[in-house]
Amino acid sequence: MRTADKNIDAIEDPNAANRKKDHIELALKSQSNQTDNRFYYEPILSGHPSATLQPIDFLGKQMLAPIWISSMTGGTEIAGTINKNLARACAEFGLGMGLGSTRKLLFSDEYFDDFNLRNIIGDAQPFYANLGIAQVEKLIEEKALDKIEALVTKLKADGIFLHINPFQEWLQPEGDIIKRPPLETIQQLLETASYKIIVKEVGQGMGYESLKALFQLPLAAIDFAAHGGTNFSKVELLRNTPEKKQVFDSLINIGHSAEEMMLMTNQILGELGNKALCKEVIISGGIQSFLDGYYLINKINTKAVYGQGSAFLKHARGSYEVLQQFVKSQIEGLRLANAFLKLK
Repeated sequence: MRTADKNIDAIEDPNAANRKKDHIELALKSQSNQTDNRFYYEPILSGHPSATLQPIDFLGKQMLAPIWISSMTGGTEIAGTINKNLARACAEFGLGMGLGSTRKLLFSDEYFDDFNLRNIIGDAQPFYANLGIAQVEKLIEEKALDKIEALVTKLKADGIFLHINPFQEWLQPEGDIIKRPPLETIQQLLETASYKIIVKEVGQGMGYESLKALFQLPLAAIDFAAHGGTNFSKVELLRNTPEKKQVFDSLINIGHSAEEMMLMTNQILGELGNKALCKEVIISGGIQSFLDGYYLINKINTKAVYGQGSAFLKHARGSYEVLQQFVKSQIEGLRLANAFLKLK
């Protein structure tokens, strides 16, 4: 009788024997004392999720997943491949994308093809150029802000990321001097710009007073670019002299994590009420997994997506299929989180 039962099992589930053998061999390796205390796991309240996520309206467009491809690169031999792969992923999965610095395009079209991605991404997805505060300050001095308008038009972008980077510029061997408080430059640009503006830091985040000032401006969004991800101040320090490295090494540890910035944002929005003109956030900096992103965008008290830079860069340098599989796994993880996890 047992032989007959085993034969029936083999017909109904031909992988049963191998699976049970795997269970026995792997059981002892699968014990863990670590618990992610950010979530309640609720396994009886949902079946396995559908193949799609709920679309989100963000920056005036509809994204099919709350994932932002943070600013990358341009003007190098491999940049064209990276950016085109990322643009394909945006089109296929309904993501948003910010370009790396487009400063070179203000004065030359030599690297234009590295950034000319709108036809790949399509019109439905948010797509933004990127300039530094020092460049905008200089354009204001030269009464040449029309160059930004021309850049946005040429790229068919929705607007620009304006990155605020005083530490990076100071530590960069070829860095620019920022003469005015960036807040004044942002305010002046907002007075004339017909395109949307997102303000971000470059890997160390921003403190309470800076965030509070920005939330009172009519920005399209604020990108945290928090401490914990790629730190461009550290990148530039590593390019600098040994003497500079020794003196300023401790400076690159200054900053704010994405979670700290999320908590500050919630406090600020509660204090400002109707005075908060900026209502959308990209949470980036140290987002290591879909669980980090899921937690933060659901914990913050405003509309948010989460951004990743280096993780996408890692998967975008070769064949598109590698990047495609990475994005699929991120979205699959978000689907499972939506179905079975509740925030504590």
